[in-house]
Amino acid sequence: MRTLAIAIVFLLTASLHAADKNLSALQKAMVQYLDSKRTELIQVNQDIWNFAELGLQEVRSAARLTGVLKKAGFKVKLGVSDMPTAFVAEYGSGKPVIGILAEYDALPELSQQATGVRRAVAGRKNGHGCGHSALGTSAIGAALAVKHVYDKHKLQCTIRVYGTPAEETVIGKVYMTLDGQFKDLDACLHWHPGTKNHVKYQTSKALISAKFTFKGLPAHASGSPAKGRSALDGVELMNIGVNFMREHIKETSRIHYVITKGGGQPNVVPATAQVWYFIRANVHEDAEKQFDWIKDIAEGAAKMSRTKVSVQVDTDCHELIPNLPLSKVVERNFKLIGPPKFDAEDLELAKSLQSPLRKDFGLKLPKALNDTIEAIPEKPYPASGGSTDVGDISWFVPTTGLGTVCFPAGSPGHSWQNVASIGSSIGHKGLMTAAKVLALSLADLLQSEDVLKEAKVDFKKRMKGRKYTSRIPKGQKPPKSIR
Repeated sequence: MRTLAIAIVFLLTASLHAADKNLSALQKAMVQYLDSKRTELIQVNQDIWNFAELGLQEVRSAARLTGVLKKAGFKVKLGVSDMPTAFVAEYGSGKPVIGILAEYDALPELSQQATGVRRAVAGRKNGHGCGHSALGTSAIGAALAVKHVYDKHKLQCTIRVYGTPAEETVIGKVYMTLDGQFKDLDACLHWHPGTKNHVKYQTSKALISAKFTFKGLPAHASGSPAKGRSALDGVELMNIGVNFMREHIKETSRIHYVITKGGGQPNVVPATAQVWYFIRANVHEDAEKQFDWIKDIAEGAAKMSRTKVSVQVDTDCHELIPNLPLSKVVERNFKLIGPPKFDAEDLELAKSLQSPLRKDFGLKLPKALNDTIEAIPEKPYPASGGSTDVGDISWFVPTTGLGTVCFPAGSPGHSWQNVASIGSSIGHKGLMTAAKVLALSLADLLQSEDVLKEAKVDFKKRMKGRKYTSRIPKGQKPPKSIR
């Protein structure tokens, strides 16, 4: 047994030494620095994982990240763009200016322990079903690694970390974009925990988030119903109309809603009712058209129920614009670092987390954890079902990112399995890989004028014929809360 253990250590060491031979002195210094900070970074992830704060409420999470950045010598601006939990941290000076994005909001109703069975944490309702605890952690880790080599290697540039709240409701980056926070960037990098190791050479769905509030007249539902006008009737008639509308929109579009207010009790005609819609499409123009149609349906529902309706657009998010030159930089560094290396304990946990997916959904999952890096496709990955406010930045700045394995293969987004995994060693290994790839990519872009020129040419080509428009009323401040 001892002989086997020694052999394994020898093989791992040999592999690491082989990888080191492909790294420059600067790259080695950053990787070694991140390895030395592993325990600290994992603790940051665990703290934010435990905070599990919803969007626009991430007070402790933002403070945890900015505290680390301030201690390292970054200049930090808090409360950016009228959002208390948004921040911008900067180190260095001059051009180029490269940004890296941090997110840290959790999701409601996803409380979960870091175990292989579904088990909520006592006293906690929320959970990091998208892994944003690790996302923010890796972002600051990468920035710290570049700062570590900044003076010794005489870098002349600016590193900027953007703390972007409320990504789950695509708010933070949208309002920061409208506020001009990204206008002087030369390039922007991001990453996201996932079930695959890949470069995010892809697009996403545009999304308009809006609340429709109906106002009626209260009355006794049994004693004097003729004197009441039900706001809930307006909401329900609107939803019926939208559900009939679905047949006549593009198959790639998505429309979903929740009724946030439906009345107090059955014997009182509801005077106020509200429904919250997400309206998605592969291109922003289609999302706008669908939104206009839905507004017409809402007006029709108000007329039928003899109520009044008002519309509040919380946010309007655009699809991602991919960038090939930047994606190639990230891919090259991803190959240098390699995918996360998982052990038997990780595989056992992943299999436990997959078990309900096989049972409940009949999924066939041949792998517990994906262990390869996918090649960049010839054409960008098409939009999946998801949306991200990174898209709005990508309409103004060359942008790309990556995903590393932090969740079991086949794990659905926004699931309790993801919450458990990102708080375990699976998530820890994924976040460390992401931090290293981001650090190397940041350093490359800070030193490579040619790549940045190519990225800007690619950006201009893809943006030809596109015009950024927003259904957010001009001058509107971000919401103080989303729920």
